[in-house]
Amino acid sequence: MHLYIAEKPSLGRAIAAALPGPHQKGQGWIRCGDGENSATVSWCIGHLLEPAEPARYNPAWKKWRQEDLPMFPDQWQVMPKDSVRQQLKVLESLIRQAQTIVHAGDPDREGQLLVDEVLRYFGASVPVQRILINDLTPAAVARAIQSPRDNREFRRLSHSALARQRADWLYGLNLTRFYTLSYQQQGEQGVYSVGRVQTPVLGLVVERDNTIENFQPRPYFRIEGTFKAQEEEADTQPFNARWLPDEQFREHLDEENRLLSREVADQIAESIKSRPGTITESRFRDRPEAPPLPLSLSALQIEAGRLFRMGAKEVLDTAQNLYERHQLITYPRSDCRYLPEGHYSQREQVVGAIARVAPALSEACQAADFDRKTTAWNDKQVDAHHAIIPTTRPAPNGKLTQAEENIYGLISRYYLMQFAADAIHREGRLTVRVADHQFRATETAVLEPGWKALELKLREQRAEPDKAPLPRLEKGEPVFCENSHVSERKTQPPQHFTDATLLSAMTNIARFVSDAELRKTLRETDGLGTEATRAAIIDTLFKRDYLYRDSRHIRATDKGKALIGALPESVSKPDRTAVWEATLETIRRGEGDPRQFLETLKEEIRALMDRPEGQAAAPSGLPGNLAETSSPHCPKCRAPMRERDGKFGRFHACTRYPQCRGTRPIEETRPEDGTGQKPVPCPHCFSPLVRRQGKKGWFWGCSNFPACRQTVDDDNGRPALRLRKTT
Repeated sequence: MHLYIAEKPSLGRAIAAALPGPHQKGQGWIRCGDGENSATVSWCIGHLLEPAEPARYNPAWKKWRQEDLPMFPDQWQVMPKDSVRQQLKVLESLIRQAQTIVHAGDPDREGQLLVDEVLRYFGASVPVQRILINDLTPAAVARAIQSPRDNREFRRLSHSALARQRADWLYGLNLTRFYTLSYQQQGEQGVYSVGRVQTPVLGLVVERDNTIENFQPRPYFRIEGTFKAQEEEADTQPFNARWLPDEQFREHLDEENRLLSREVADQIAESIKSRPGTITESRFRDRPEAPPLPLSLSALQIEAGRLFRMGAKEVLDTAQNLYERHQLITYPRSDCRYLPEGHYSQREQVVGAIARVAPALSEACQAADFDRKTTAWNDKQVDAHHAIIPTTRPAPNGKLTQAEENIYGLISRYYLMQFAADAIHREGRLTVRVADHQFRATETAVLEPGWKALELKLREQRAEPDKAPLPRLEKGEPVFCENSHVSERKTQPPQHFTDATLLSAMTNIARFVSDAELRKTLRETDGLGTEATRAAIIDTLFKRDYLYRDSRHIRATDKGKALIGALPESVSKPDRTAVWEATLETIRRGEGDPRQFLETLKEEIRALMDRPEGQAAAPSGLPGNLAETSSPHCPKCRAPMRERDGKFGRFHACTRYPQCRGTRPIEETRPEDGTGQKPVPCPHCFSPLVRRQGKKGWFWGCSNFPACRQTVDDDNGRPALRLRKTT
């Protein structure tokens, strides 16, 4: 039997439609054809398997306890997902019967893994081929079926996905437990989720919010002069030019070369007024601008967020619907903005389909120049999948929603731009030297819009009077400064993130990296997350109450700010995560070793917990450094205490009074019962531990005694967190 395994049912149905009939449908499969040439098509429903929970490796890992961290499995395991267990059984039966298998997962890292892991799980030993389907139209699917490749060519892509999956397990589960337990012992409730990608994204939002909150506007000053040519035969039209900052005024400039001194500004303005000057630079040109490349998913999400205020997940869901249900666009989860050269021959059919699906673009379709070939068609830039473009399908499967119309139109416009003329910009620049100062005037205008006629504008621009063009003066011509003036402005804080700007930040993460060498390296990588996961990462941060929406802006909650404030920079900054993405890319190319990647990650996790291998947990490794504090904690409930005035003088009282009536005298020395330290949670019930003295010396017992009888050995005044007795 010839078995096709697709990533999802819609792809399975598209493959079956491209195979010869007759078709027989069963529960989770479709049989195509008769006799020896028959083939069976089945499918996954996303991931049918998931990484095993910690308790599968070690029953003790079921409970969240500091002494069990870090958790590093010796032998990795996966387990069936309950919601899709029936389909996994269908695939098991079919794989056992197959003579050849065709892997038809989506053409990306996760698509490769989710079929490979099923084949591994059932120990498939028959030959496996791979087909890459970017377009669900019957003709495109049929072409892909006729061009199978050996699945072994993609094993590095699978290794990269597997390394990513295991890295997320190691990093996310260990650090989430570590920081949640650390917060609980400080009296906080709930789970504090830490993720390899989600936490640096939250860090970006928190840092931006803090920058805005702490922003102090500062005045700065702009100097402008009005100049005019002196020679009669020259163009004597006056023009305005702006002062160029000079190094001699460095002490009065900020980091963005803005002049901060009003006194200096007035001196400069006065020194040039009614003074002669000279043109030191004259440059005028008509600059052609080629059209932008077709869209990748991130580019689509950024543009749709900017133009239609759509969230990243909404854009992805809409594009997925256009791909699966309507078959109007190619594979949407693409990180590529180039097209295979073979697609060029389909250009007239694609443009014809656009004209029928989106009548508003019919005029642009008629004006398309099919003899034009931009740099978008480049086989060397295309890997597993290509840019998102319209298909040749001339009608949707039902009426399109407004969101679907918007996304289809946007994708179509970027495709049509490839057949429009270059935009021509008229640019001019004059630099004037007067006294010891330089001033510059610039001119920019669109001479011929070309492809820019297809650009969507955010809103109608305010009608502004046309700016007069600069006079055409030559270098060395004399000019005269007729007037000068100083205008005061104020520095502005950055804007809060929106869906579009946060996605842009995740895609171009190098801008937020402080290390120059690392920044140079990261410009070549995919940024934080992947095209397919960025929307889900942002959505997860909302679901976990780390982010909230303030109109169209995305802001951090108090919970999100508290978490980032407690984390070391190496966890909350994007540097480390972006390096991991670059490492995963080297694994995909066959240049990196996935085992070494995971070993390095384990060392980093140990370092974050301050837990060298073989050592027990130490309180000093916890956030906030659980060392001695200036005020003690309550001997009854371990809440912080405060000084109060009583009948017999000042004393320490529990801050939870009247719920707790714990007290203790004010002492000059550190309390021997450990209440001078921040609370350490009971390994069994998470109530704070209390230091007590027994017949055999000091030990730590649970403050929830007698309901919990957990005890812990004493290690020089600190809980050793080695279990002494469990209930």
